[in-house]
Parts: sequence; C-alpha cells; structure tokens
Amino acid sequence: MAKKRPQTKAKRPQITDGEVPVVGAREPCPCGSGRRYKACHGRAAAHAVTELVHRPFEGLPGECDWVALRELVPAATVELPLKGGLPDGVPSLTLATVLPMAWPALRRDDGSVLLGLQNDTASGDISRDLADTLQRALTAEPGTPVEGRRAPADGPRLQDLLDPEGVFEPVVHSGFEFWVPDSENATPDVAASLERANAAAIPTAKLTGVDAAYWCETPDKNHLRWVMPHPEEQLLDALARLHAAGRSNLGEGTRLVGSFRAHGLTVPVWDLPSGVGADDIEKPAAEFAERLAAALASDAPLTADERRARGGLTNRQVTLS
Repeated sequence: MAKKRPQTKAKRPQITDGEVPVVGAREPCPCGSGRRYKACHGRAAAHAVTELVHRPFEGLPGECDWVALRELVPAATVELPLKGGLPDGVPSLTLATVLPMAWPALRRDDGSVLLGLQNDTASGDISRDLADTLQRALTAEPGTPVEGRRAPADGPRLQDLLDPEGVFEPVVHSGFEFWVPDSENATPDVAASLERANAAAIPTAKLTGVDAAYWCETPDKNHLRWVMPHPEEQLLDALARLHAAGRSNLGEGTRLVGSFRAHGLTVPVWDLPSGVGADDIEKPAAEFAERLAAALASDAPLTADERRARGGLTNRQVTLS
C-alpha cells in the first residue's frame, strides 16, 4: 500500500498591517491568515471608525462654542479659516448649525461653501466626518449639495484642516434666511425647509461678556446654558461650593438647575424668569464668572453641605453625546 505524502502548507506572503487592502467583510483577509476580513484586519478598521472620540473639537479655537453650536443653538454661522487660505474659486467657507434639507454641506453657485454642523455622523469622530465633508465640498461643482458618507478611518480631522490661529466668532441668527442669498427665488423644497426650520427655532442669543454662554427663550421660562472648558470633577466641586453658599444663582428668581454633558465638556443650566432677557443677564453672568474662578481655585475638601449640593447637581446631569 502506497504511503501518503505528508501534507505541507505553503508559506503565505507576509503582509504588514499598512499594506492590507480593504475587502468585503465576509471575504478572506488578504493578509493570508485564513480568517474572514471582518474577524482579522477588518476588526481594527471597524474599531477605528466606530470608536467614540470623547472631545472631538479639542484643540480647535472656540471648542466651547463648537459644542454649543452642535447641541444647543438653532441658527448660527461662523466664518472658518483654512490652513494656507481658501483654494481658488472658493470665496468663503462658513460653518452653519443646520443647512436646508439637512445637507451635510453645500457649494453655492458662486463657489462659496456652507458646512453643516448638526448632522448625523457615520463614525464616532465628528471632527473626522466633518473634515471629510469639508474636503469634498471644496471641490464639488458649484450649485450642488454634498451628501454624507462614512469618512476613511485614516482621513484628516478638522484640526488638520483649519487654521489653529484663526478666531471662532459665532453669529447667532433669529432664523435661517442665511441659507439662500435670495429667498424669493429659492426652490420649493428649500423654501418649505426654510419655513419649517424658522417655525421650530427657539429664540437664542449669545452673551458678549463671557465665553460660550447662550440665553434662550421658551414659553414657560427662559434659560442660560453655558458651555465651560474646566475638567468636569473640578467644575462640579466649584459649583457645589457656590450652590451650598447660596451664590450659584444669576440674580433674583434665577436658579442653577443642573448641567449637560456634551462632547467631553460640561454645560451648567440656569432657569430664568420669563421677563429676563439676554441683556439683563450679562452683568450677573460676569459676576458669577468671578465667583466661579475663586471656587475653582480652592482645593479644600468639600463640607457636608457642599457634598450634598454636589450630589444634587450630579443627579440632575444629562449626557447629550
């Protein structure tokens, strides 16, 4: 009886991680491991796309205002400066909270670009998704919107494209007329989208005396929502010190009611009487900023009253992102 020849496995070529091409999730991995792509090198690629970036706007000028415009402000625009300046044929680049038809971006007929901020994103890194949309908008045909897509995991982020020395100065609008230079000649779809957006917009104003604080008006009461850059634990301790001492309000009839978490930052919220407008709260907010700075500088252990106040603030905290 003839002997069976011993089975030998041919050596597969060695491929480094950087050389492995992307294939279908159920196809054999090109690295030669014998496993499907999704269970081999595709796993790291998928993780890179879905991993949540805790502070996507960190390092950008105006990080707190980026968060506010993403989560809190209905209608606002900001002129964005690119590293090296704008390319030929693009007279301006404007960040907008929302665009008509929920477009991620729009290249206008004159070549200018509008980039929408309040859109669903396909990955866990808003900065990378926005950068991908921005790059495609800069080269899109004038007069066309830019559709959303999943950004490449190794693509640039906003921090790579925007001028780090540029200023970030939001302009808050009462409505969305900035969408179209000539609203009378807007298409029916855009006109209908504009009407719906204006009807839903909550009156909002940005305070001028402190950073990233936004007043808004609602039917029952008004609010001040203030995005702060301080580490969360340190800020909650400071707010608890002021709250326990009866110094956390912004004047008669106002009350610190809790805070949001949004994109790695904390957003304290105050209830205001319906008659208190944005101008009325400017001076109290500036005075509160001074009290908060002093409380942030303290490293003394919290007292029993302060611990109770901190617990109350923590229990009323809501995470937006």
